Amino acid sequence: MPTTLRRIIGTILLVVLVLFYALLAVTIASATLGASPWYIHLAYFFFTGFLWILPAMWLIKWMHKPARK
Repeated sequence: MPTTLRRIIGTILLVVLVLFYALLAVTIASATLGASPWYIHLAYFFFTGFLWILPAMWLIKWMHKPARK
């Protein structure tokens, strides 16, 4: 697959990943953390704020792989 096509596909997938992940994280937080203290909210959003980096890191590595000859 050409590098340009891989980067276009990766960029679209990265945007979809971030939107889906943000929606999922906020939905879970609003369903489970309603009456929790502020420090639980802080810990949850700190954890989920860094958790999306793992699949994004894999996707970016895939995007920047050199093309096969």
